Amino acid sequence: MTEVAFAPPVPPPSGPAEAAVASVLHEPTGATLPLAKLAPEAALRRLELTIVRRLEGFLQGDHLGLLPGAGSDTSDARLYVPGQDDIRRMDWAVTARTTLPHVRDTIADRELEVWALLDVTPSMNWGTAGVTKRDLGIAAIATIGFLSQKLGDRFGGMIMDPHGLKRIPARAGRMALYALLRTMLTTPIVPDNTAGPVDLPEGIEQMARTQRRRGLRVVVSDFLTTGDAELNPAVETVWERPLRKLSVRNQVICVEVVDRRELEFPDLGELLIRDPETHFDRYVNTSDSAARARLNAATRAQRERIRAAIRRCGAAHIQLRTDRDWVQDIARFVLAYRRIASQLHTPPQGVSR
Repeated sequence: MTEVAFAPPVPPPSGPAEAAVASVLHEPTGATLPLAKLAPEAALRRLELTIVRRLEGFLQGDHLGLLPGAGSDTSDARLYVPGQDDIRRMDWAVTARTTLPHVRDTIADRELEVWALLDVTPSMNWGTAGVTKRDLGIAAIATIGFLSQKLGDRFGGMIMDPHGLKRIPARAGRMALYALLRTMLTTPIVPDNTAGPVDLPEGIEQMARTQRRRGLRVVVSDFLTTGDAELNPAVETVWERPLRKLSVRNQVICVEVVDRRELEFPDLGELLIRDPETHFDRYVNTSDSAARARLNAATRAQRERIRAAIRRCGAAHIQLRTDRDWVQDIARFVLAYRRIASQLHTPPQGVSR
């Protein structure tokens, strides 16, 4: 995880034109996106996230449940049992074909419970396009929240910093989602070099352990861990095992937030490269094309390893960049997700979908 330091800290920007420069010159002191711009609802009305895993709960909603019962989704036909089955569920088409009375079972629809884990560690405080990775992650949560929310569905959040995990209870309704987003935006910025007992693997593990009801889980992070310099995509990451555990019972979407300058190092001469979560720093001559090529190759290998690890866990993966329109990127993801969701979220053998 790297951060490019171009100059000493300067006062905050006086206007929006200086936002991109200010996001590089000094550590952020607050949100770089207002609440009203997080997720344009008009652009999302025709989109809808596909939920393919069966859910738990007693409130009948718009999703498939685990247990058979009264609902709108039809299941298999079976022989009619006198005295036990309601004659109003008689399947006359099957009865006519088999000459034996059959009834049609139904699957109870359930409400969806969505939980989003937001990584606000120091590496998320950086961005060179006027928005930090932290606020881009909140925008992704807002967009997914608007796309997945229906009648009776609830949305909750967990904010992970090095000191602990803050839990925001799941509630239903559009205003509850706005309240959650406001809480995330106003969460204090974690200063650089802040150490603590909680990291990404521990945050995912706590989400899997404390939120036992099946549903949709969204993990928002840059998926960079301190001290991990491995580039081989076949080597397991430290957060891969808890993410696989989370995917056993839930439908999981991993949102990887990156900045352009983490993927493409600019030709700007001598730069100080430093890690915002450790005390590592080093000067690199970015005018050296060979050095720049090695840095870019290592970055691509690092991101490929993250992509491969998420895919092995059976989770969906979307990469958002601070220099691109996140609404369009998520819209493209949702349109493709409808076709591959059932194949992507295949639970391990012996585990119910």
